[in-house]
Amino acid sequence: MHPVPTPSDLPVPAAARAAEFYGPPPLNPGDDRAGYETLLARLVAEVRPRGVIEEDCVRLAADTMWEAVRTRRLKAKMMTVSAEPGMRHVLRTAGVDFTEAHELAQRWAARELAAVAKVDAVLDAVGLDIHHVMAKTLALHIAEIERIDRMAAFAETRRAAALREIVLFRDATFAARLAGAVAAADAAADGELTLVPAAPAAAPAAVSAAVAAVAAA
Repeated sequence: MHPVPTPSDLPVPAAARAAEFYGPPPLNPGDDRAGYETLLARLVAEVRPRGVIEEDCVRLAADTMWEAVRTRRLKAKMMTVSAEPGMRHVLRTAGVDFTEAHELAQRWAARELAAVAKVDAVLDAVGLDIHHVMAKTLALHIAEIERIDRMAAFAETRRAAALREIVLFRDATFAARLAGAVAAADAAADGELTLVPAAPAAAPAAVSAAVAAVAAA
């Protein structure tokens, strides 16, 4: 298995120019800047865009990929940090009285070893486990989760639209190279992304076929 290239060993002149033109990368506090730069560098190295329009498409593809993956990671983090109420409900279901369940859930969320051991024993005694806790946590925060999923889906829709625009701007060869680069980067990313298919715009037969191929990638 080949090692994943890093920004230091990939040709990134276009990425450097894009950084000057577009400003800093779309990073939140805690984001891995090197991870974003590696993603952009991999796309640039695979596609080798020519001209500002192609560079813009590659930058947009990288940004929306990053946004979608980050959003899904944040969803997982939110589930973790919101698990205390879910634990409290499950402990009550297991027969623990309200006051003790509240205190025990707080100590469990703080990862106190004694509380973690006691919670494990209580859940095991009634045939429950952490998955039941997370299921209850999901039910308690389903509205927030759905909004997060819509944000991720919107980012993926923007990425798919960028790919279709590339087909219409240039030709099927460049679009296929970019779609392949996106697929390769997806395989290395933390999380699985799916292109959102959309009906191709009116175009000649060859371009329409390329649009369908990109949407199905």
